[in-house]
Amino acid sequence: MQTEKLSISLPVDMARMVRRRVEDGAYASNSEVIRDALRLWQQREQERGHRLDAIRASLDAAANDPARHGSAEVSAHFDRLLTEAEKTAKS
Repeated sequence: MQTEKLSISLPVDMARMVRRRVEDGAYASNSEVIRDALRLWQQREQERGHRLDAIRASLDAAANDPARHGSAEVSAHFDRLLTEAEKTAKS
């Protein structure tokens, strides 16, 4: 794996948290903590992309559906999507 050295600035509380995790032995280095955090962020971004793709596909399918949907059906559909998104965001 190729690496590139970056210099970053963190708020004091985050820097303390990183150092504490290394001192506790949970990680071997500050860089390892940051890499783990970035992997989690990357995973979250990928999952978000997949959810957006699914929403777009649903919207495309609905737009191309010859059946007409009433406003109550459309509202209920988006309420379900919002509820699912809120549950996912909390986890």
